[in-house]
Amino acid sequence: MADLSTTAANAAVNAVTALISYLSLHTTDPSTTGANEVAGGSYARQAISFGAASGGSAASTNAQTFVNLPSIGGNVWVGTWSAVSGGTYEWGGVSAAVTGPIPLGASIVFAIGAVTGTAS
Repeated sequence: MADLSTTAANAAVNAVTALISYLSLHTTDPSTTGANEVAGGSYARQAISFGAASGGSAASTNAQTFVNLPSIGGNVWVGTWSAVSGGTYEWGGVSAAVTGPIPLGASIVFAIGAVTGTAS
């Protein structure tokens, strides 16, 4: 893809983040479908919102807390969705902030600003 201007990158990121309402965890790459979502324990998608993009990137404006998780054997991947259950998968990737393995019953907290989306 050709390089985007900052204005175009901000517009693209803002358009996608406007579709996102929930953050999910995945045991491996969610790819373009949201595959491999965590299941078990007290796992549930968590509400997420984003601020306006700047420099082609937008950061979360609220914290997300996942509690009483099942065991996750490797790196943690994240995904974003339009709904708390089902819905449309929008965007995801490997979490730089959390690496596995995650023990049974653990909690993961993403602080405000810890989740970012970037046009690339």
